[in-house]
Amino acid sequence: MTIKTLLAGCCATALYAGAASAQEVRLFSFEGYAEPEWVDAFEAETGCSVSATYTGSVDEMFARMQGSDGADFDLISIDTSLFGRYTGQGLLQPYDMSKIPNVANLLPAFQDVAEAQIDGETYGVPIAWGSLALIYDNEAFPDGVDSWEALWSAENAGHVLALDDANNNVTNAAIVLGYEDPFNLTDAQFEAVKQKLIEMKSNLISYYAGFEEGVNIWENSQARLMFSMGEFQAVELAERGFDVTYAIPKEGGIGWLDTWALSKGAQDTDCAHAYVNYYLNGTVGPTMTELKGYGNTTSESAGLDYADRLVWLAPVEDFDRRVQVWNEVKAAN
Repeated sequence: MTIKTLLAGCCATALYAGAASAQEVRLFSFEGYAEPEWVDAFEAETGCSVSATYTGSVDEMFARMQGSDGADFDLISIDTSLFGRYTGQGLLQPYDMSKIPNVANLLPAFQDVAEAQIDGETYGVPIAWGSLALIYDNEAFPDGVDSWEALWSAENAGHVLALDDANNNVTNAAIVLGYEDPFNLTDAQFEAVKQKLIEMKSNLISYYAGFEEGVNIWENSQARLMFSMGEFQAVELAERGFDVTYAIPKEGGIGWLDTWALSKGAQDTDCAHAYVNYYLNGTVGPTMTELKGYGNTTSESAGLDYADRLVWLAPVEDFDRRVQVWNEVKAAN
């Protein structure tokens, strides 16, 4: 099964980190995957302590993993399009699935995800899914926003936020431009994508790195449109009193499926396996959905009914080229 078949069902802030101690699992993830609602119970039940570091982007996560050869972390949260990039650099190791019996709790759609299987071994265990959609202010847009092109409209100059992320910006621009395969671009398409992204810069307040940074900029600026990192930002904005809508525009939106992946440099693989197993116990997933708005992989997620309108992330033609294009976009006037 590939991710494209899934119809049922992305401010680097260190919470606390450091050298691994006995019975400790060190997480490097996006926000929402290490909440006290389940971490406290996990620690009490297993005797394994949890340290967590949050990342602002997939590019930052890869750079830090590459810089330490994976030695700084035990588990990382990566989406299913990234396994080739990580395994190509020797940064991951396969799981001992006998230590994760709770995989039996995965919904059928997530039981056998091809992108997380390499040479017959499991390198990623699905934990959450969602999208990179459009957030807009309801007062500014009483009739709604149904197209990504709003990010380029001259009427919205000085009111747009966008995440600082190479692959997702390139992919989303390709979707907006109507390309059939946004993960395998031609030279001409790369150039068109670059120019499209440069054109959006005249409307930007800024780029942001990380869920929290994006929400903070929105709160302290004239933002009314955001290329978002996911459902959690809409939840957080609503909690801060903003009247916003989270929407999948008519062109479609990026869909992601996050997994826990086991670092090649993991120092406590027993606690790492235990944390993954605990995450699939049938209660953590729904709690995460309630708190953060992500879809989970062990129960149907109420309200997340747009999976069939998503373009699921897939391995790309040349990740390094996408990073280069994105750097050129950011450097352009």
